[in-house]
Amino acid sequence: MINATAEAIAAREFDSVVADHRAQIFRFLLASTRDVDLAETLTQDCLLKAHRNWANFRGESSVLTWLMRIAINLQKDHWRNRRLQFWKRLRTSDSEEIGRGVCDGRLSPEQAALLQEQVASIWKATASLPERQKTVFLLRFAQDMTLLEIAGATGLSENAVKVHLYRALRAVRMQMGGSE
Repeated sequence: MINATAEAIAAREFDSVVADHRAQIFRFLLASTRDVDLAETLTQDCLLKAHRNWANFRGESSVLTWLMRIAINLQKDHWRNRRLQFWKRLRTSDSEEIGRGVCDGRLSPEQAALLQEQVASIWKATASLPERQKTVFLLRFAQDMTLLEIAGATGLSENAVKVHLYRALRAVRMQMGGSE
């Protein structure tokens, strides 16, 4: 009876975690994979894996950091298993969809088109980044995570995160025609 009560409490606690963090995990995986179905599948896999290991969560990091670490590992496993390059092909429709998501509807059609072009340029510029730089870039700018949170999620030191972020930003700026 006591065990059943503890399990019910843990289930409610985990349901709260899912409600709080599912969207963030999905957004990261969508930005990483550029495939809605794949992002949804990986999000479900991440939450399932977290649920199975919920009792083992030690609390040494935030729940979001722990979940992002699982999501990153699942993403890496996906690409490694299928021997695909991360963001190998950009599809114009994906860039337009993301651009529409950024627009808030108050922009003129010209401003919205310019913003969509800028977003597409950023996606294109990040396509050639090494995997770690892409991951750090996305966690920082798509998920608005702090450097410390990124370090926890990726298993890198905070200084390594800074280096990868600096290099990613420099490469993106250079590819977009900016100066170093």
